Amino acid sequence: MSILKKNLHQFKQYHIVLFLLKWIFICLLIGGLTGSASAIFLWALEWATNYREANSLIIWLLPIAGLIIGLSYHYLGKSVVKGNNLLLDEYHHPTKKIPFKMAPLVFLGTILTHLFGGSAGREGTAVQIGGTIADQFTTVFKLTPKERKIIIIAGISAGFSAVFGTPLAGAIFALEVMVIGRLKLDAIIPSFLAAIFANYFCDVWQISHHTHYSITKIIAVTPTTIFWSILAGILFGLVSRLFSKSTHLWSNLFVKTIKYPPLRPVIGGLILAIIVYLIGTTKYIGLGIPTIENAFNVQLNSYDFILKLLFTSFTLGAGFKGGEVTPLFYIGATLGNILVWFIPMPMPLLAGMGFVAVFAGATNTPIACTIMGIELFGIESGIFIAIACTTAYLSSGHSGIYGSQKIGSPKNKFLQGEKGLSLSEIIKHRHRNK
Repeated sequence: MSILKKNLHQFKQYHIVLFLLKWIFICLLIGGLTGSASAIFLWALEWATNYREANSLIIWLLPIAGLIIGLSYHYLGKSVVKGNNLLLDEYHHPTKKIPFKMAPLVFLGTILTHLFGGSAGREGTAVQIGGTIADQFTTVFKLTPKERKIIIIAGISAGFSAVFGTPLAGAIFALEVMVIGRLKLDAIIPSFLAAIFANYFCDVWQISHHTHYSITKIIAVTPTTIFWSILAGILFGLVSRLFSKSTHLWSNLFVKTIKYPPLRPVIGGLILAIIVYLIGTTKYIGLGIPTIENAFNVQLNSYDFILKLLFTSFTLGAGFKGGEVTPLFYIGATLGNILVWFIPMPMPLLAGMGFVAVFAGATNTPIACTIMGIELFGIESGIFIAIACTTAYLSSGHSGIYGSQKIGSPKNKFLQGEKGLSLSEIIKHRHRNK
């Protein structure tokens, strides 16, 4: 009997080794391809931003860029128009392999959006590229349905890690984003491997760079500072909820009022161009990295965060492409910057807390955002970042920028009836009950 147990143990160990070798190889491919694609994407994005800032009149061509994007997705990309939500849908309800055309379409759409003056991010593009690349290996390696779920997570992890230079946060983000309140630990090794490889290969190219931020002043952890951190976290969560609601509002408004989809970004682009001309600044379009950097050092306008929220939610709602995360960084950092008026904490610390906490509330990924804050700002601010991210996650309720996220563990006992539903299903349910 003991010999049988020993042989069974050795058999299990053998399978563990095979599992590791298999996923090391697969994740090396995913990481290499996604990291390389992300490096090219970041370079193109930097070029587009610099060209736009040097030639501001190009913003008047934003409606034409919107027409190109609209026509591309209407006639070539109907099957991939859902973007990040398609990745989540294929994870929860697999139907068919993600079409490879998603990657070039979102790449082109995002560069055009930034080149001509839309307000958007970059995470969504990198995640879609990573998820698309990863899913192509499903048939190559004849993966099972369960393994396909793992490889989609690995692709998301790789894209997020490469575009932000945060492999630990990227790995946890992919595990956490699928189901609210649950971590998909069955994919933990592939997720970390893909994130690490993608970040490495993105850096190897040396054609792009990640922005570095720092919190220059940290205070002691006391009951008083914990109280103020919780209050700040609540405000960050409410603003993240406002962002999610605004994006859905603009999207629904465009769908209802403009029946022909390619015209939506055309009209939206024209409105954005006129508004940018009237306010006389490009501060609220593009990624907004300079403003994010300033949020840690100098006092900003009280309305910066709300204008960025409106510009970004309108841009994405109109049908332009890109991510939401970097604008969420902008919104959170600039909101934290002005909270110093009534919250007695250092401005750089509040900006850093807001940077990741608004993101945590909008994506329902508090653990990933806490780790991201530590990766970006250092462990010294980790306790304050964790408090802000978890409080923002709780106070944002069952809302978010990814409608296909499912509720695994409701955020409080009053929302138990929404367990198992997706965020988009919850919105429809609430509208029916009004």
